[in-house]
Amino acid sequence: MKKFLFAALTIVFAMSLFSFVAAEKKAWDIPAKYKAMKIQKKGDATSVALGKTLYTKYCKSCHGAGKGDGPKASSLNTKMDDFTSAAFKALPDGSKYFMSFVGRGDMPNFEKKVVDEEERWAIINYMNSL
Repeated sequence: MKKFLFAALTIVFAMSLFSFVAAEKKAWDIPAKYKAMKIQKKGDATSVALGKTLYTKYCKSCHGAGKGDGPKASSLNTKMDDFTSAAFKALPDGSKYFMSFVGRGDMPNFEKKVVDEEERWAIINYMNSL
């Protein structure tokens, strides 16, 4: 009986570990509509300042200072992007927009919380400035 219980627990553990790793590495499926979107006020200091305020309100608890190390990050099942990395900076702005406001899984949808387009792009500007 002990061998069966040990084997069952081992299988459950392996399956949960596999599902965690698989969820962590799943690529985003960004619709073409978003990929084609362009930021309106790229690098504008006023926009970056507004973005920082909004980022602090909506994003910082999970994403921290941009490295995915906020206080809530360890409780999530998904590894977050490092906004300071070259890989993140190379993403099209429309992809960042989709990921930030439409979301998926642990990344909630923010379309009803951040409704103003200028504010959404301000957050992207701030993330780009990190």
